[in-house]
Amino acid sequence: MSSKSNQKSASIDDLDRPIYGAHAIGAEAGLFDAKGNVDLRRTFHALEHGYLDAGKFGRRWISTPRRIRSAFAGKTA
Repeated sequence: MSSKSNQKSASIDDLDRPIYGAHAIGAEAGLFDAKGNVDLRRTFHALEHGYLDAGKFGRRWISTPRRIRSAFAGKTA
């Protein structure tokens, strides 16, 4: 096996990379206002009410793109 194939298998998938902070999570979720800025009020509401799958690490919100997109794809049984 080549070292390139080992590196690729050991890397984190882009959908599983951590996203830190409400601003970055809101951008990933597509929660923008009319001017194209991240709407933090909508983002915090979605996070605090469980509409977006995320947790807290201390005072910061943390999630992954896969967890955020699961809210839009629907939960499978």
